[in-house]
Amino acid sequence: MSGVVLVVVDLQNDFCDASAAARHGGDPVVLADAAGAAADVVDRARAAGVEVVFVRFLGDVVHQGPSWRRRDAVLGKRAKCVSGSEGAEFHGVVPAAGERVFTKYACFDAFLAEGFERYLRERGVVRLVFAGVFTDVCVDSTARTAFQKGFEVSVLTDCTTPLHLPEPLVLSFMARVYGARLTTRADPELWAACPSTEEEPSQPSMRPAGPVPVTSEWTPGSG
Repeated sequence: MSGVVLVVVDLQNDFCDASAAARHGGDPVVLADAAGAAADVVDRARAAGVEVVFVRFLGDVVHQGPSWRRRDAVLGKRAKCVSGSEGAEFHGVVPAAGERVFTKYACFDAFLAEGFERYLRERGVVRLVFAGVFTDVCVDSTARTAFQKGFEVSVLTDCTTPLHLPEPLVLSFMARVYGARLTTRADPELWAACPSTEEEPSQPSMRPAGPVPVTSEWTPGSG
């Protein structure tokens, strides 16, 4: 199981509690189910001897760049996951002793968190398995950079959910553009080692584990 880590993205109260579910816009049960499944896969990874890495977001105004503050002012958005607040605490999970936690300061991409990439390289990680929120924001941002930096990407479709965009659209995009393997926490091959980087990737590894319908009816603002 060497070379594979579970990356848990932003599983924090401000993104997963009842108020977050209301902002989610769809069925609030969807967000609760995704957060619960993400917490469950943490337990499964630990039981399988797979390393779990946590990524958290701190959105204090002092950490925000001018463009971030301008956007929030225009949209009337409040700062989320403020340092020391209940909203910044982990939701449904607690990092165990020895498990690494990396902090993003008002940014989406975990690779902007100090030490994140260096730690993965030092551990010889080749594949990142993603759980957490949101599929179309921080999970996508991190998966995109991971792919560009040469890491294999797996996304647990039952352990994440999008905030703004239709789920089939987001998942199909990640599979096509990042070669993301779309699967679930029930996959018996979830923690399997990656093929050698010298090998040409097989076609199945570049496609979703199951059918992902693509809608052609989505228009900006409809999500």
